[in-house]
Amino acid sequence: MKKFKTFFIVISVLTISAVISWGVSKVLNRPIDGIGNGEIAVIKVKGVISEADDYLKMLDRVERNNRIKAVILRVNSPGGVVGACQELHDKVVELSKRKPVVVSMESVAASGGLYISVGATKIVANPGTITGSIGVILQTYNVSKLIKKLGIDVITVKSGPYKDLLNPFKKPDPKQIAVVQKLIDNSYMQFVRAVAEGRHLPIEKVKQFADGRIFTGEEAKKLGLVDYLGNFDRAVEVAKKLGKCPRANLIFIKERSSFIDRILGRGSESILKTIIKAINGNVEEVRTMYLLN
Repeated sequence: MKKFKTFFIVISVLTISAVISWGVSKVLNRPIDGIGNGEIAVIKVKGVISEADDYLKMLDRVERNNRIKAVILRVNSPGGVVGACQELHDKVVELSKRKPVVVSMESVAASGGLYISVGATKIVANPGTITGSIGVILQTYNVSKLIKKLGIDVITVKSGPYKDLLNPFKKPDPKQIAVVQKLIDNSYMQFVRAVAEGRHLPIEKVKQFADGRIFTGEEAKKLGLVDYLGNFDRAVEVAKKLGKCPRANLIFIKERSSFIDRILGRGSESILKTIIKAINGNVEEVRTMYLLN
């Protein structure tokens, strides 16, 4: 009986110790703001960038975490809406002042994808990565001829001569087109300045190839748009060196899903918002884009 009690006590102590050790381990390794132990954070920027909020939140999280010594942005995007790309660019610039930010260009990092990238400390691209496409595009449809054939009259009441810029139901007005062109030109120069400042290039040199042309990673390196040629592993090497963390682990940061997205799937909330906007008549028809087209 005494031996049984002793055995029971030993087993109990070992079990409690194991539980305590497991608990301590979970606490020590518990993600802080979704970030696990490690020193290099990886954030993927994928697809057309229509909104910046989710990316900004992820960048904020790695900026606040002192265990993160460097950040890798894995960019695979043809660009997106001007405002969203600019917000991301500015955040990358801000973050790179505190921690090294290395961009790893995947298949495509063009137009707005490049705009975001030039704010980083260093850029790594595959030799065959498609990049460049520096410029701005705005497109809309004009159905004035179709409306005329159908015998439909569209009545527009407006407060000023330019309130219905690019109205799809009337013949394009050269004066209105000139107003839109001025907008495009201004956004274009903002892009050129961002590239010149981020890549430490003269503005006039940037203008020489900032005409919408696309480049391979190899060509981009010759132009000064890229620092190194290589894959993701090369970007990791650069990040470890800049962050002075040769044995660092990689932590892949993911956006936090909303309740609706968790229930119905990723992107569901955005789709529902769009549907609600459409029902209420709040449909976005025209947006200026830094987009590979």
